[in-house]
Amino acid sequence: MTESKETNGLKQGTLNILNGIGLGVIAALVPAAILGQLMKALLGVAPAFAQTVINITTFTQSLLAAMAGFCAAYLFQMNMIQMCSVAAAAMIGSGAVTFKNSLIMVAGTGDVINIGLTITLAILLIKLIGNKLGSYTTILLPIIVLVVGGGIGLLILPYVKTVTTFIGMIVMAFTKLQPLLMGVLIGMSFAAMIVSPISSVGIAVAIGLTGVASGAANLGITGAAYTLGIMSYSVNGMGTTLAHFIGTPKIQMANMLEKPKLFVPVLLSSALSGLLAAIFNLQGTPNSAGFGFSGLIGPLAAYAKMTPGWGSIILLTVLYVVYPVALGFFMRWLFIDRLSFAQAEDLRLEV
Repeated sequence: MTESKETNGLKQGTLNILNGIGLGVIAALVPAAILGQLMKALLGVAPAFAQTVINITTFTQSLLAAMAGFCAAYLFQMNMIQMCSVAAAAMIGSGAVTFKNSLIMVAGTGDVINIGLTITLAILLIKLIGNKLGSYTTILLPIIVLVVGGGIGLLILPYVKTVTTFIGMIVMAFTKLQPLLMGVLIGMSFAAMIVSPISSVGIAVAIGLTGVASGAANLGITGAAYTLGIMSYSVNGMGTTLAHFIGTPKIQMANMLEKPKLFVPVLLSSALSGLLAAIFNLQGTPNSAGFGFSGLIGPLAAYAKMTPGWGSIILLTVLYVVYPVALGFFMRWLFIDRLSFAQAEDLRLEV
């Protein structure tokens, strides 16, 4: 009985951390995804306002670790001091904050894997300390969690990044294959990454993913995002459904890792989408790969590589909207309605 309770506690703790990261992703990344391209379009009309919004939303992305830490600690029902301590430690261990020549620089979202590990360390520290500090808790707890938890997170960061490097090497090998097979494997790889702690954008930039491989990565993510959104719309509501592809499908990370069978419809969708990218020679850049439909970054990067005109716009509309919507409803019919392989409830998000 004790072992069963420990197993359940470990499972729930892991889900709390993953769900915390997922909620942090929504809060940190969705504003930039929705407003980014719109504000860029307004730079010529209202430059001061548009640039201010871009600056605000860009900086907010760098707060992903702090938001994820705060959300995870909240799910553990911690008090305010504890939540703030976890958030601070996560920020230090994320890699989004760098220190050089007495300067403190904040850029990027950090390494999501290391964010998760640092949050875990910080929470374990708080659980270990408990009430041992007595009336000194308010003073000492933030110091201990920040220095020990955040410090260890900072120390292990270079080693954790080797995971990203290794995955990048595998993806790079796919780009050497025959175009159609490459499109399928790249689409599947990036769909798997976008619903895991691995940064799809980080991998794409690290290996310089470009051309059709970049297009396949974006369309693969798009297929996966629409599939997850449409399969779960009956339990998540319209707003959360839209967040899957306007924002990021990484919000489903906890559900995907808790129920690995959900990868089957996601990878099938991304494989078919990546194949289409190869067939239609859809392209992109290292900086656009890994975003999917989010912020219209994938479609706009593809359009920049195409012959301008309505023909290209119609093709992109079909590939990035019409086709993935149809694909999502087909996957819902096949895996939920027809085969009962999964349930919409499996993808419920508590936002």
